[in-house]
Amino acid sequence: MSIIRKTMDDLGRLSADEAKDAPRNPILVILDDVRSMQNVGSAFRTCDAFAAAGIYLCGYTPQPPHRDIHKTALGATETVPWQHFATVTEAIHAAKAHGYHIVAIEQAHGSIALQQLPQQGQKLALVFGNEVTGVSDEALALADVCAEIPQWGSKHSLNISVTVGVVLWELVRS
Repeated sequence: MSIIRKTMDDLGRLSADEAKDAPRNPILVILDDVRSMQNVGSAFRTCDAFAAAGIYLCGYTPQPPHRDIHKTALGATETVPWQHFATVTEAIHAAKAHGYHIVAIEQAHGSIALQQLPQQGQKLALVFGNEVTGVSDEALALADVCAEIPQWGSKHSLNISVTVGVVLWELVRS
């Protein structure tokens, strides 16, 4: 069997202008004091790939435009709607005002496995935390539920950019 890579034309991707008006999945990503510009850029790119409704950047999370964000986002900062909020509390209240169910993605007592997260017909705002300290206590207190990715290795967590990809894939795959 000969495997031939698809061309850009074969992929049939939307242009940046078309992507702005395209239907989106009812998933909002909230980045709670994420410090790495590369992780922010990766989150934008992943949100673009899975047609997420948007990204809320909170606290000291870096904001576009910035060379290091664009390096990994590859233009997704132009196709994914985003807003900045001074605090994660403000972002969560804004998401709730728009009808979103708040899901903290964190390893915590009482969390449920990601695959058990009910998603049918719900608007979900997913809170992803800082690379070292995780989702803030303020965000955990405001969350409707906490979900985590089951893991079996010796390390205690995944990089946030990987986590965003795994969680979004799980939510849009069915």
